[in-house]
Amino acid sequence: ERNQADVSEAKSGRTDLIFLIRFRHCCLLRNQRCLLAYLYDRLLRIRALRWEYGSVLPNTIQFHMSAEEVEWFSRYKKSLATYMRSVGGEEGLDLTQDIKPPKSLYIEVRCLRDYGEFEIDDGTTILLKKNSQHFLPRWKCEQLIRQGVLEHILS
Repeated sequence: ERNQADVSEAKSGRTDLIFLIRFRHCCLLRNQRCLLAYLYDRLLRIRALRWEYGSVLPNTIQFHMSAEEVEWFSRYKKSLATYMRSVGGEEGLDLTQDIKPPKSLYIEVRCLRDYGEFEIDDGTTILLKKNSQHFLPRWKCEQLIRQGVLEHILS
């Protein structure tokens, strides 16, 4: 506002204010660039959260996000889900599985909390209770490991 007032004074003949106006304008542009860089960095971090935690964020993380960020996350996960359904045939292709290449197809996991029944592709139902251990297909467990339900047991 002060810059706008100085601009109108400079138009009326006070040329000594031109340098001050330019300086303020450069400061405003710098602040704008810094804010945009900060917002872009938060956007990249929110996008990474989708790949790390899946489609449901923990409440502790969601608490620190603004309403606009939560809305952007929701639109991003819908867009990603639409894309994953469009590739890979009838069932689609889950790109969020195997973020790191697997060393084996089956892994040993320990249940960290009561989850309930969990069905595998062959129709077998497993009851996931706290502290129970199971030998399961990696691709079925990876999402639950990221959500904190299961823990990968390394021999």
